[in-house]
Amino acid sequence: MGERMTRNWKGLPVNAVLFDLDGTLLDTAADMSLALDRAFQDAGATGPGLAQVRCMIGRGAPMLIERACAAQGLGWDAQQKSRLLQGFLDHYGALHDSHETVAQPYAGVREGLQSLHAEGLRLAVVTNKHHRFACALLAHLGLDTYIQLVVGGDTCERRKPDPQPLQWACSQLQVPIDHAVMVGDSTNDVQAARAAAMRVVCVPYGYNEGQDPRQLPCDALVDSLAHLHALLRDG
Repeated sequence: MGERMTRNWKGLPVNAVLFDLDGTLLDTAADMSLALDRAFQDAGATGPGLAQVRCMIGRGAPMLIERACAAQGLGWDAQQKSRLLQGFLDHYGALHDSHETVAQPYAGVREGLQSLHAEGLRLAVVTNKHHRFACALLAHLGLDTYIQLVVGGDTCERRKPDPQPLQWACSQLQVPIDHAVMVGDSTNDVQAARAAAMRVVCVPYGYNEGQDPRQLPCDALVDSLAHLHALLRDG
């Protein structure tokens, strides 16, 4: 098990685990790239493609649109971007409604969730993705069985890297902040956890806006979520 630990890790119990979705539990980049390409086509333009989209994921759909337009050199105004955003959301929703989605859990995710759930830990997803899309994906892949709460990018007033979604999740789960752990793949997740005074574990895969997740200043690094239970249990 590849892991990196810090002195902040030990000394407190873990009663809840909050997971990021895109790039942590699921590889969703292909779906987002396809929906974005279709939205750009509707607008008479060309989308950035999968390789670039992987580096744009993490701060929600509006930021994805901003980054995609910048990458394509499009000086579109706010109204044009708003239409593109709505087109992206419509196409992304249609992928799920028609079961065209190709999103899949990363290796070890299902086993990791099963193990944590069996141990009685409270599990939540805290994502910047729209709540309805996050719930649909989890249900489609049969992971919703393990998740007690889903906090989407449209659930709270603010989204990650603000700590509010993490704080709200803990309040709903009735778990103190310092008895919870955030698990993610990006600067977004680390910044949100730090601002909430919550411990944070990172995975070495995922998106992280094109940066290496292994360089993130987290409390622990775990190479697969199949190993997360052992990490939390043994410290």
